[in-house]
Parts: sequence; structure tokens; C-alpha cells
Amino acid sequence: MSSNKSIGIFDSGYGGLTILEEIRALLPEYDYIYLGDNARNPYGTRSFEVVYEYTLQCVKKLFEMDCKLIILACNTASAKALRSIQQLDLPKLGSEKRVLGVIRPTIESINDITNTKHIGIFGTEGTIQSESYPIEIHKLHPDIVVNGQACPLWVPLIENNEFNSDGADFFVEKYCSNLINKDPLIDTIILGCTHYPLLMDKIRKYLPQNISIIAQGPIIASSLKCYLSRHADMNASLSRNGTCKFYTTESGSKFASSASVFLKDNIQAAHISIF
Repeated sequence: MSSNKSIGIFDSGYGGLTILEEIRALLPEYDYIYLGDNARNPYGTRSFEVVYEYTLQCVKKLFEMDCKLIILACNTASAKALRSIQQLDLPKLGSEKRVLGVIRPTIESINDITNTKHIGIFGTEGTIQSESYPIEIHKLHPDIVVNGQACPLWVPLIENNEFNSDGADFFVEKYCSNLINKDPLIDTIILGCTHYPLLMDKIRKYLPQNISIIAQGPIIASSLKCYLSRHADMNASLSRNGTCKFYTTESGSKFASSASVFLKDNIQAAHISIF
């Protein structure tokens, strides 16, 4: 079957690049389009209605750009917009199109990792306030105790390339201590924001050594591979030229410069208007 459809990767900013990197490492043959809504970032503090509106606009733009399958590589968008888009909008946009999130795949294997059945979530204010992680976890594992900790300063530290600075330690230690104080029995923590893997070394430094820390990138990449193996028609419709294009609602040159924090290779990015 001939195909010319790309896989779209959407994030409100740069964090989704950590997901893209892992997906491309596992599935390098496919074509990808990354869209960052940097002009309206951050999403984390915005209402459900605004996040839904912004995310839907970007999803529609990626569909216009010949994406057939879109990954919301943003926990806030997955928490506040995914369900509405899947239930209300996809039936009108095309039955063959799909939009997937990052929360459900992340929590599916959690029961095999935790021994105490007490887990923690680090996330943006929007993700934590949505309670999407506790809700989804309890659907699969009702016996697991979940505590969340909002980390509003971690994304700004990362996007301003200050995550390796001594000043970052204060806020990493603060949020780590807050979470463990809520529940000392926590033995597993999900990094519920795609930016947070860049703080992994500092996070490990301020947590007890027995705690498992789960980054989403490898999980989402593996989940996508399994999804494509289960959906032969979707898989057959996707093009395989090994390309990746980057777009942003901000300045292309600014995006390319900041993306170097998240990616191993230098990239070029283009500005795109959502409207």
C-alpha cells in the first residue's frame, strides 16, 4: 500500500522532544512532524477549556499537514484535552484518524514496579489538579495509593537551561521532600511531565535510593510500537523515509536553539500559524 502519512508529535513546548527522541530511537524508519505551541506555553496553569481549545487547534493543524496518527506528548494536554478530542472531535475529523496520549501507557505497568503499592507523581499544576493520574491508576489498580506534587518551577528552570545550575537544587529538593513527606511509603515515582527527565540526576540525588523513578519516553515509544503492531491498517498507511520536521508557533530559530537542550542533534525549525 502506498502511503504518505506522518506521525505527529504535539507538545505545548519543548518537553515532548524527550518523547520524540525515544520514539525515533525505537522506530527510526517512520516520518515524524513535531509541533510545539511555544507561543502559548505553558499549558500547565491554564484551565481545562483553554487547554482543550489550544490542543484541538494544534491537532487539527497536524491533520492538515498529513498526519494520521498524533501523540499528545504533553501530560497537561493528555489530562485536560485528550478524552474530549477522542470522544467529541475525532468522529467529525475522520474515523481513520487517531490521537493518543501519554498518561494511560505510563500507568499500565505501574503495578509491576511498586512493591509498597504507594506511588508518587511529579507534574505541572494542571496535571496534578486534574487528578488524571489517580483516576486512571485506580481504574486499573484500585489498591494503589497515589500522591501528587506540583512542581511549577521545574519547567522554567529547564527551558531557561538552568536545570544543571546550583540554584535548581533548591527547588528539586523542595518538591522531592514535599512528596515524600506526604507519604513516606512511596517506592515509585512517575515523572508526569515530559520535561522532567532532564532533571533526573538531581531528582535521584534528593530521593531515597530505594525509590524507582519512571520516565515516560521509553514507555511511550514501546507503547507506540505495540499499537502499530496491533493496528495493521494504520501501520501500513504511514510513510517510512526516516524524516523529522519541526514546527513551532514561536520563532523557528529560537525553537531550534532551545531544542538543543533536549536533543542530541542540531535541528532546523519553521514557524507555523495555527489559524
